[in-house]
Amino acid sequence: MRFGLTYDFRNPPGNRRPYEDLYEDLIDQIVLAEELGYDEVWLTEHHFTEDGYNPSVLPMAAAVAARTSTIRIGTFVLVLPFHDPLRVAEDATCVDLLSRGRFDLGVGMGYTVDEYSTLGIDRRTRGARMEEGIELIQKLWTEEKVTFNGRFNQVNDARLTPRPLQQPHPPLWIGARAGKAIDRAARMGANLLTTIGPDPTPEYLAALKRYGRDPQDFEVGQLRLAYCAPTEDEAWDQVSGPLHTSMSYYGRVMAETPEAPGDDRVWRFNSPDEIRMSGLGRAATIGTPDQVAARLENWLETHHCTQIICSTHLAGMDPQLSSDSMRLFAEEVMPRFK
Repeated sequence: MRFGLTYDFRNPPGNRRPYEDLYEDLIDQIVLAEELGYDEVWLTEHHFTEDGYNPSVLPMAAAVAARTSTIRIGTFVLVLPFHDPLRVAEDATCVDLLSRGRFDLGVGMGYTVDEYSTLGIDRRTRGARMEEGIELIQKLWTEEKVTFNGRFNQVNDARLTPRPLQQPHPPLWIGARAGKAIDRAARMGANLLTTIGPDPTPEYLAALKRYGRDPQDFEVGQLRLAYCAPTEDEAWDQVSGPLHTSMSYYGRVMAETPEAPGDDRVWRFNSPDEIRMSGLGRAATIGTPDQVAARLENWLETHHCTQIICSTHLAGMDPQLSSDSMRLFAEEVMPRFK
């Protein structure tokens, strides 16, 4: 089992700090994660939010690459329909080279209505845009010259230089939680990234076999809230407020466009105290290291993955608190699963 961390660089109004300080502190924290033995760091993207949710994952990945030497760096996820695939191929190659081959490209369709509306993109085309974008990126990474006449993208004799260090190209991941998205990940030969909700792994593995692919050649990363403190009460005292801030955003946007069972209700909380008493609170991996390890073990009885991607630093949290939690998790939880 491998362990990673995810970062969104959110900076909510109630606990806002200068962005330059927040960015510096969290990149310092990623350096600490590498020292503590975490395997991966994943960067996530949204746009036009009140709290400055990171809109630029590839520049941030380059910054992380420049400060680290062993931890892998991935996007969970880059919302591909919002981007020029040729630009993504070039920028991702740059990160792959800067990191000396430690980069993973994770892409997704996105789901928020307001982002698509602001950008003037028909949300109904998001699946087609993503598939076409992936096809073009893979061609640019693997073919000497590319002429491509797609529905949304056209290039003539495009030559990608320099080439990625990882061959034939950096690992490709697709974010998916249900239905067609899971099938698409298998059909396109991508690893799977997924988050809270019913476990999509059995459906994904079955689809890989259906498309003639060996499931042993693919990986599954599952996002999991993981927060440790010396006592359970301390853990909840530290995490409840930031968790409520985080879930309030997801509760709104996912209720607008539910994609997995429960999306229209499981994310709704009126106060931080409600989270601890809710289904999410009972299922969350929050508490002492022993409690977190036990809850992860229980969760793994019904969920399958090759890596657990921990959401530990939450929106508005003091980085010192999340660093302390990361250290406890690395020293007392991770060794039980390695």
